[in-house]
Amino acid sequence: MASTRYALFTATLCSGLGLLLASPLWAWDGVVEKQTFEMDSFTTHGGETIPNVTVGWEAYGELNDARDNVILITHFFSGTSHAAGRYEVDGQPTGYWDAIIGPGKPLDTDEYYIISSDTLVNLNAKDPNVTTTGPASINPDTGEPWGMDFPVVTIRDFVEVQRELLESQGIESLHAVMGASMGALQAIEWASAYPDRVERLISVIGGGVADPWLLATLSAWAAPIRLDANWNEGNYYNGEPPTDGLKEALKLVTLNANHWQWANETFNRDWADEARDPAQDINARYAIEQTLDDIAAARAATSDANHLLYLVRANQTFMAGHGESLEEGLAAIEAPTLMLYSENDLVFAPEGVRGTAELIESDGTDVTLETLDGNRGHLDGVVSINQASDTLRAFLQ
Repeated sequence: MASTRYALFTATLCSGLGLLLASPLWAWDGVVEKQTFEMDSFTTHGGETIPNVTVGWEAYGELNDARDNVILITHFFSGTSHAAGRYEVDGQPTGYWDAIIGPGKPLDTDEYYIISSDTLVNLNAKDPNVTTTGPASINPDTGEPWGMDFPVVTIRDFVEVQRELLESQGIESLHAVMGASMGALQAIEWASAYPDRVERLISVIGGGVADPWLLATLSAWAAPIRLDANWNEGNYYNGEPPTDGLKEALKLVTLNANHWQWANETFNRDWADEARDPAQDINARYAIEQTLDDIAAARAATSDANHLLYLVRANQTFMAGHGESLEEGLAAIEAPTLMLYSENDLVFAPEGVRGTAELIESDGTDVTLETLDGNRGHLDGVVSINQASDTLRAFLQ
């Protein structure tokens, strides 16, 4: 059995472009009400129509009479709309950015109305606190789950559903849009597609395009699912799901979103079971192996394999503006931009982030670059976000 230290670590660590709970020291103690937004139909960027679209959303703070104090939070690959707070009065705060969202914090809920929604094809389709339309949803034309017949969706489609949600509340402009990783892609797309609606852009651990390295990384995440015989070309909803493949996929997500410094400093070469030497027992595990497997199993319990594949494709097809060129898409951004990134990021290369910043500011748009320190690599955009508190506060003012 893994040591107590690793058991506690596993209990709090979640997957890669995914959630890692903030320290209770920083937690906002507000209770969150999860709500749903429905559309009779939605037409994708590719021209396909999806009927009966529903996504979950939550908000913190109050919308003012002018409806101009809105900050939209866009979530990461394996995240949800739960950016801050708790669902039960006696529950623990579990929002991934509790460190910066709440009364008196940089994203001050006494001043701003902060809103976040679950994306289409949200990974956590089995989570009772998530509402999303995707392959696991029922196709009204057949009465069966969509499976791989679900239309391909893009980051732009996520943005368009969010736009519809905001407009349903009479919101026409954003004081800021902010997101980490896949959330950064959405935030960038918002500022590119709707420059007249976005006053400030905050991109965290993300860039303007899925470069070849990211394309390959995402492909590796998808591969274990496709190799699981239970995947059955996506037709598993009436049978055994491809749980083993999903676990291995989430294991890769977790590993890639961290950094070797974290792995080496946390685990050394310790065994998962002190009584079982991997050099003597082919079935024995090292502590890092067991920890990653435990995390993946926990994540897989609320995830859907087809949804992961669709998220992979949405991220792979991303290029700011979804137009003819990256330069054109980023040149459309007019909002002052803050880009927070990690020099140890193994998912979005720091060179790509800096290149994105250069293209945004090439026509005079103001861009601020700031690094987040830590040994977590990509995940420092979630777990170390409090480092940027002063910068965020000043930028939002």
